[in-house]
Amino acid sequence: MTAVLVLGATPTVAQESDDPLRVTVTLDGQDITGRTVQLDPTRPAEISVTAENHGRTTRKVRLIRVSGVALALTFYAYDTNLPFEVPAGQRVVRTFPLDVRDLEGQAIGLLPTSVELLDEDRGVLGGSETVADVRGSVWSVYGVFGFVMFVLTALIWASVLIALARHRLSANRFRRALRFLPAGIGTGFVAVVTLSVLRWVAPVPAVEIPVVLGAAVIAMVLGFLTPHPVAPPPPAEPEPAPEGTTVGLTELFAPRPDGPTTAMPIPTDMNTHVLPQPTVANTLEDPETPRWPG
Repeated sequence: MTAVLVLGATPTVAQESDDPLRVTVTLDGQDITGRTVQLDPTRPAEISVTAENHGRTTRKVRLIRVSGVALALTFYAYDTNLPFEVPAGQRVVRTFPLDVRDLEGQAIGLLPTSVELLDEDRGVLGGSETVADVRGSVWSVYGVFGFVMFVLTALIWASVLIALARHRLSANRFRRALRFLPAGIGTGFVAVVTLSVLRWVAPVPAVEIPVVLGAAVIAMVLGFLTPHPVAPPPPAEPEPAPEGTTVGLTELFAPRPDGPTTAMPIPTDMNTHVLPQPTVANTLEDPETPRWPG
């Protein structure tokens, strides 16, 4: 998961020998570099992009992409088809309106946002990054994602704690620590999303990776320090009757309170009762018995 977060948060650069374009972006006349910009779905945003080519060849821009990423997942992306060329050693400025009405159902809170210039093959020629304060809905995709992560994490914690209370965890401390690991990772994700939605801390890699790893380590330590599960006591074996003891029929077949009924040997000195055999009348030789013809 750490590799996914690191690789997902690393922007792709064009695989060419020339240096990437130096891009400066302004939103509603203010530079987005080093500051938090606000994206309100109720009004359009005007973006101005300045591209400087310090390479030796002309660079062709096909479209401009504005995207918001958190936890290596893209929650919104806007592609604007705006072809233009940036000759070597020159600077080109392009301004265009950005309709962000769909942000109402896509995201909420602080999200890392990037503005990138793409070529014909969707390769990144250059870009600029900032943090956007998205004024979306709590029931947006990002808000629902955080709620689902909270429910799943609560279920994982409940299953682990119930197993701990019932002494069903492994006797090995390292296995118990690994059993707590998913709960710790889920707690880290929930913390990152919550801080973002509350507009306290943006989920940039420098924040989300330590939070997720820290929560995972804390959960593993808690699992390692949990008490050793107590094994259930073995069932008590019935005590054999002393030799020469006469056992009555009531005691012989009575169920034992400590377990199932156990067959016991019948003493040889017990009186044997022989039941009289019933006399069956021979109905065929009885003259009064009616006979059917044939």
